[in-house]
Amino acid sequence: MSDANFDKVENAIRRLLDADRIREPRGREALAGRIIIAPHDSDEIAAVVRRCEADRITLASLGAARTLGEIRPAPAMLGVSLARMNRIVSYEPDDMTVIVEAGMTLGALNARLGEEGQRLPLDPPNPGATSLGALLGAAQAGPLRLSEGTPRDLLIGVRFIGHGGHLVHGGGRVVKNVAGYDLMKVMTGSFGTLGIITEAAFKLRPIPEGYTLGTAPFARARDAFDAALRLHDALPLVHLEVLSPAPAASFGHPGAFLLLAAIAGSAPELDYQRGHLNGLAGATFADGGRATGTYERLRDLEFAPAAMAAQLATAPAELGRCVEACGAEFRAHAACGIAQIFAGGEPDPIEARETLARWRIAARAAHGHLRLLAAAPALRPHLDFFDQPAAGALKLMRRLKAAFDPAGIFNPGCFVGGL
Repeated sequence: MSDANFDKVENAIRRLLDADRIREPRGREALAGRIIIAPHDSDEIAAVVRRCEADRITLASLGAARTLGEIRPAPAMLGVSLARMNRIVSYEPDDMTVIVEAGMTLGALNARLGEEGQRLPLDPPNPGATSLGALLGAAQAGPLRLSEGTPRDLLIGVRFIGHGGHLVHGGGRVVKNVAGYDLMKVMTGSFGTLGIITEAAFKLRPIPEGYTLGTAPFARARDAFDAALRLHDALPLVHLEVLSPAPAASFGHPGAFLLLAAIAGSAPELDYQRGHLNGLAGATFADGGRATGTYERLRDLEFAPAAMAAQLATAPAELGRCVEACGAEFRAHAACGIAQIFAGGEPDPIEARETLARWRIAARAAHGHLRLLAAAPALRPHLDFFDQPAAGALKLMRRLKAAFDPAGIFNPGCFVGGL
C-alpha cells in the first residue's frame, strides 16, 4: 500500500475513534498490524468493521501478538487490541461460571477466581500475557489438556463482531444450554478469520487441594512413551509429558528422555495414587511450591526462538513413533496424541521446506496432521503453516469464510488454504 493510501486509511480511522485509541505498533505488534487501535467497547469495534468492509481495509484482532507475530505472512492494515476490554462481566461462584471480556488475560482472570478457590484450567504458555480472545482464537491449551480439556470443552458462550458490524451471540451463560448454532466451536481455533471475539462465558473448576509431580529419565524415547501410556491406564493423571533431551536438560536431565506425570486431589487421594507412581524406576517426586514451579517451566517452554516449531496430532499410541520419525526435539503430551516439535540451526528455505515435508509425511503416516507454529522471518514466505485438508473439507471452509466474512477483511491469509 502506498503512503498516500496508508494516510487515507489512518485518517478514516481517526474520524471514528478518539486519538487515544490509535497508536503505532509496539514490538511484536508490528508483525501483526501497521496501525494499532484499542477500542473501548463493542460499538467502537462495530463502527471500525463497517468502515473496513466499505474500504476493504484488512484487520486482525490481537492480544500480545505472540501468535499472529509468528504466522501472519505480512501485517494487516489494522491490529485491533482489546486491552481496554478487560472486565469480568459476571461471575457466579456457586454456579462455577464466569463471563469475561476478551481483552482480559488468563492470568488476571485466574487471580480473581482463585479468591473463591476456583480457576479456568487452561494453561497456554505465559498466561499472564495471554488474552482470552487470543486463547480462543488460537485454541491454545497446555499440559492440563489431559484432565481439563481444551478451550472448546470449557467455553459455554461467545459474543463477537462479525460481518456488517453486527454483534453475534452463540451459546449462553449457563452450562446447560443447547440453544442456537454451536458458534463456540466455529470461532475457537479460527484465528480471527471469521470475526472479532469480544466476550466469552466459561465453566470453571475448583483448584485441587494438593499437587504432586513425578519425573523419571529414560535412555530411549520408546521406553518413556511406553511407561507414560501404562501410567495413563493406571491413574487419573492431571498431565503427562515426555521431553526429548534438549528440553529435558533444562530440567536437570541432559541426554535423557524425561517423563513428567502429575496427580492432584485430597491428601488420601494423593497417597493412594503416589503408590502407583513409585513404580517408576529412578523417579523423583516434588510437592507444593517446588512441584508448581516445575510445572510452570514445563507449561512455559518456548519454541519460537527455533528456526521452525510445529505441532502434530496423532493417536496417542502412534505419538512416540511419530516424533522419532520426525527426528526433532519435542515436548509431547503423551496421552493426548499431541506434541510440539522444533528444529534449530539456520536452514535455508529449501532445507526448511524439506524438513517440514518430512515432518508432515511422518504425521500422515501416523494418520495425523501437523501445522507450523513458528518460523524464522526469512523462512515464512516459503512455508505453508497449515496442512492441506481434503478437497471437500477445504470447500466447506471456503463457504464458511465467505458467509462470515464476504468482504475478506478479517485476518485474511492466516488460516488453512490461505483463508
